[in-house]
Amino acid sequence: MLEAMLTDDQRELRDQVREFVRWVPRQLILDMDADRVQYPRDFVQEAARRNLLGLRFPREYGGRGLNWEDEIVAIEEVGVLGTSLACAYVMPSIVGEALNGFGTTEQKKRWLEPLVSGEKIAAEALTEPRGGSDFFGTTTQARRDGDHYVLSGQKRFIVGAAKSDFFLVYARTDPKGSPHQSISAFIVERGPGVEAEYLYGLLGTRGGGTGRLVLRDVRVPAENLIGKEHGASDIFYRMMIPERMTSAAGAIGMGRAALEVATRDSDRRKAFGEKIRRFQAVSFKVADSVTMLDAARGLVYAAARSVDSNDDPARSRRLVSEAKKFATEASWQVINHAMQIIGGIGYTNVYPIERLLRDARLIMIWTVTNEVMDLIIQHEYYRE
Repeated sequence: MLEAMLTDDQRELRDQVREFVRWVPRQLILDMDADRVQYPRDFVQEAARRNLLGLRFPREYGGRGLNWEDEIVAIEEVGVLGTSLACAYVMPSIVGEALNGFGTTEQKKRWLEPLVSGEKIAAEALTEPRGGSDFFGTTTQARRDGDHYVLSGQKRFIVGAAKSDFFLVYARTDPKGSPHQSISAFIVERGPGVEAEYLYGLLGTRGGGTGRLVLRDVRVPAENLIGKEHGASDIFYRMMIPERMTSAAGAIGMGRAALEVATRDSDRRKAFGEKIRRFQAVSFKVADSVTMLDAARGLVYAAARSVDSNDDPARSRRLVSEAKKFATEASWQVINHAMQIIGGIGYTNVYPIERLLRDARLIMIWTVTNEVMDLIIQHEYYRE
């Protein structure tokens, strides 16, 4: 974050997260990118040991009781590592949002507490084959059978699918109901009928356990229902805040990492007898990049403050969507600038820029595409 916008407590938190980030072995990042590691469980457990997971959740469940304005500071710092590790870091914040906001006390003790402590790993099962951004087109079915629900269907592109102990799954509980009033949310624990496969050859964001989840007549106890039956639309709308805020803050970290590498290189390397930073073609790309990242930080910070202050939900929804759209696209542009500044060596794996570029391409697609962000932004603005 911009230094002037941080409180003393936020600076302390930032420094704690930076220390954690420096702990991360470089070899882990390389092994994940090479798909030699399916999921960085040790990384998640170390973050938990340092009390850095689930920062916004109550202390009684292992969190710190902080706000979004605090958590985005932490996520930007983790974002410098790329999306694979950032995803592993923020998943407790994402899945935990549903449990903290809509779960019972018993559900929080059973799933939120071990999630924040790093004892258990969770994933959100949202996207479906042929579904993409159309959440309300969910085809996964859940039918009531006594004191259980029976779930059948498929989910795909599930980050952490390979190693998760439980999943937050959305399924249609009223086949004849309207799309917005027929979907429910469940905690589905790994067990009989739950098939989680690590099978995608990803361009980037590797090593995070992304895979397919197949549910074959899985019997789920009725007490695993989160919130009300047919009431998952409320959970979904709430969940889009952590989905998009974490994407936005992490994107800034990635852009910042690439820019710092390129800036240092431009102040060392010479061409035509001059440091290349002396050429406007280079230095102006740095200026544009710094400006875009600072603008993205300001927008992400404003969105966080809107959510924390219980602002008009429509305005918060617009600002969060703006933050996700602008920060992810700014990060993509900044990383491209960084590669252009470094030149041919930036296209190799000598520097992390090519990996960050591959990672950054995804964040404009996931947690609903940036084109859908445009739909939300214009809709809420017209309504205002």
